[in-house]
Amino acid sequence: MVEFRGLTLDRFQVEATQFLTEGHSVVVSAATGTGKTIIADYVIDKAFTEGKKVFYTSPIKALSNQKFSEFKQLYGDKNVGILTGDVVQNPTAPLLIMTTEIYRNMLLADDPITDHLKAVVFDEIHFLGDKERGTVWEEAIIFSPEHVRFLCLSATIPNARQFANWIQAIKHHDVKVVTEKKRAVPLQHQFYDIRFGMSTLKEIKQRKHHPNYKQFKKRGRRTKRPPKLTHLDLIKQLRHKQHIPCIYFCFSRAATQDKADELAQRTSFLTKEQQQKVHEHIDNIITDPDVQTLETTHILCSCLERGVAFHHAGILPVLKELVEVLFAEKLVFVLYATETFAVGINLPTKTVCFNSLEKYDGIEFRYLHSREYFQLAGRAGRRGLDKIGYAISVIDPEYADLNTIANMTAGDTDPLQSQYKLSYNTVLNLVANHTPAERETILTSSLYTYQTAGKHAERIVKQFHKKKQYLEDLDYIKDDKVTERGEFARKVYQAELMLTELFMTSLTEHFSDFQMMLLCAALEFEPRPNMQFRKKHAPATKELLVLFKEYPGIYSFFKKRRMEKIEPMLAAWYNGKEFIELLDLTTMPEGDIIRFFRRIIDVIQQVQHATQDASLRHKLKEIVTRIDRGIVQVHL
Repeated sequence: MVEFRGLTLDRFQVEATQFLTEGHSVVVSAATGTGKTIIADYVIDKAFTEGKKVFYTSPIKALSNQKFSEFKQLYGDKNVGILTGDVVQNPTAPLLIMTTEIYRNMLLADDPITDHLKAVVFDEIHFLGDKERGTVWEEAIIFSPEHVRFLCLSATIPNARQFANWIQAIKHHDVKVVTEKKRAVPLQHQFYDIRFGMSTLKEIKQRKHHPNYKQFKKRGRRTKRPPKLTHLDLIKQLRHKQHIPCIYFCFSRAATQDKADELAQRTSFLTKEQQQKVHEHIDNIITDPDVQTLETTHILCSCLERGVAFHHAGILPVLKELVEVLFAEKLVFVLYATETFAVGINLPTKTVCFNSLEKYDGIEFRYLHSREYFQLAGRAGRRGLDKIGYAISVIDPEYADLNTIANMTAGDTDPLQSQYKLSYNTVLNLVANHTPAERETILTSSLYTYQTAGKHAERIVKQFHKKKQYLEDLDYIKDDKVTERGEFARKVYQAELMLTELFMTSLTEHFSDFQMMLLCAALEFEPRPNMQFRKKHAPATKELLVLFKEYPGIYSFFKKRRMEKIEPMLAAWYNGKEFIELLDLTTMPEGDIIRFFRRIIDVIQQVQHATQDASLRHKLKEIVTRIDRGIVQVHL
């Protein structure tokens, strides 16, 4: 029996810690809720005793912020720092929490801080298979020094051994795999037929294939318009069966809010004593007068007073914090949430419901992948409290693909697949930091190459030379060395070519400070459906487009970005308006506005770091101060 911090470790935890002690890297593939985090705690403790550094990387800033708070409580403020682009605190601490992008960027910049790095914890390593961000994760492993050891944590990875073998092949040390398929609390999958209620998939299939499926009995007669059961009916059943608290996942922000409000108006789950506790938490956490006056705050608080809540990326971080605190205090009984709630937030519940098993992924409506399903369903079942966790999916059998649903819910079968794409930034850093022979080795070290048994290695090398030639044509590379323009581009990690053209040419002389902010904002702006802005005069945009007429590529790019839409809101904030006043200029949710400001700050600070122009650096610093105005930190 092995104990750590007063806890008796399970078999897979003992295996993992033993392998780490022996100096190996470890890939841990274990079901959600089995206790993977304690292995990370072990790595950190071991590094501290040896006077070494540990980096804890995560896929999203929200998870980094959460881990920062947790680890400060465990190890003390002086021992923990955070780096997420827009937030930098205690960067010399022995334990640094950061997004994976930041770690990868450190490696490309050859940051000396990695010299004393003992280990990197990759939380949610399955994000390596993400189409948009997977490349960053691969490069974080590829460019890591060979003395660094990895702890890769994930829910089930069917091809974990293949993934470990890849790391072992490129890093030249043993990589062990530890798996744990058994959950501490067994998970039961159930289905809610919108016409008949709780059913098995077998029953739903039988009904669907019945010739009279669309005709249903209602009070002794047949009708072609059967009533559809709603989330209210499902929650009523769960409450009767004592299967709450419940997280009800919806793939729509508006749906989480609407359903929470609808339920709260019909019932309450709290006693008067519990309501008093809720009011105390609200008063302690929501102290900003602007936040107190928001409509979203009023709706949320009225829900919370009845034991109901909603949680999505569009609400302010302080409101999300309030919901998470009350959920942890067992004062929220039904939480309507988007899938972001399930990434890293360790708040298990008795039951997880799915409003649908289909979602829009930015390109098309599709069924969840099995890994996505189990990431969410895995929150069901509280260790030490529940004998069974319930995952209930709402289904409309008339339109559902029941075979796909059966396969999805049978087990996490999606293998981890490389999504590697070579960027201009990587090409520049390869030229700057590596010999031609080293570049060839690195280019053929991707998981993509490994998984295709080297068949496409030549294609990646060709991509490199094609991109390198393009950069030579732009004067970013000359005589196999990075030029001054190339040095700038390799220090910015998004829209690197456009930012270089804007800030490393004579164009910069014509920009006002606000226009610099506006251009960086345009590069980061991501419109959402139904997002609107009050139409207003946009003089800064007009001036820029006139200036860009002589540069067709830049003109075309920024014309499509529709800067005139976002300019009034940005100008209002830049010129000192209160946050609450911005909401009259846009339908962009409050949380998205804050996140937008953070991303703008992140881009500006990258430019600030990349430029050698002291005057420009000073201007950019002033712009950041003007954007921040305390709002980013206040609502962290």
